Amino acid sequence: MTGMNAPDPLLERIADAPGMGRGCRRLVVLLTQLGDFDSMEYAQALVPALPQLDQAGIQLLAIAIGDPKGADRFCAFTGFPVERLQVEPNANLHQALGLSPGLQAPGGAWPSLLLMCAGIGSPGTLAEVLRGYTGDRTAPQRFGDDEVISTGVLPAIPAGLFRRAGGGGFQRPFELATVRLRNMNEVLRHWGTYVPDDRFITQRGGTFLLDADDSLLYVYRDRGILGFSETMNRPLAFLDPWMADAG
Repeated sequence: MTGMNAPDPLLERIADAPGMGRGCRRLVVLLTQLGDFDSMEYAQALVPALPQLDQAGIQLLAIAIGDPKGADRFCAFTGFPVERLQVEPNANLHQALGLSPGLQAPGGAWPSLLLMCAGIGSPGTLAEVLRGYTGDRTAPQRFGDDEVISTGVLPAIPAGLFRRAGGGGFQRPFELATVRLRNMNEVLRHWGTYVPDDRFITQRGGTFLLDADDSLLYVYRDRGILGFSETMNRPLAFLDPWMADAG
């Protein structure tokens, strides 16, 4: 809860988007490149919450760096509704909103990205990678016991193995890492579709929750890879106060 008005560049950008005008609460998610881990995981967290967002009267719009072809594939893979995703060809909007450009190391975007993946200039990344392998009892279970998981890299496995190895009702060891392996395989196999311009691969994203009068109820600016939420164990926890209003 900030009490400040939403940034003018954001209001100008969403002014013509269907359902995103004044008079209702709006969640605007600035994703990174469509092929970024964070974009994939954020979309996958939002999809199950769409009915609750609708019930709470919160309109959703995601804006990512990419092109329409990439957006179509992204939505087909994640299940994110294509009508709620728009794309930008560059990071101009992100930078106008004060979002971190990521590490800017000598040599350009790729050396910078590799250093960020190693945790340099990317706070929280290594701890979040580790959480994907060790599990997290404060996070929800990622796979139903009856699912068969195909990552495209390893042989298909029954999700029930996670229950046998670690129990149920929470994120088990290697469960989130398996989600990320599946996402990574999808992106690498279709890299040119997801990332048509790699100059912006270090750019980070942000989250803006607007009230009906354009004031900001919540804002978060991501600073590192795998840091798209303040609470990665429950990425949408920031919405709890306003979801409760709908109950």
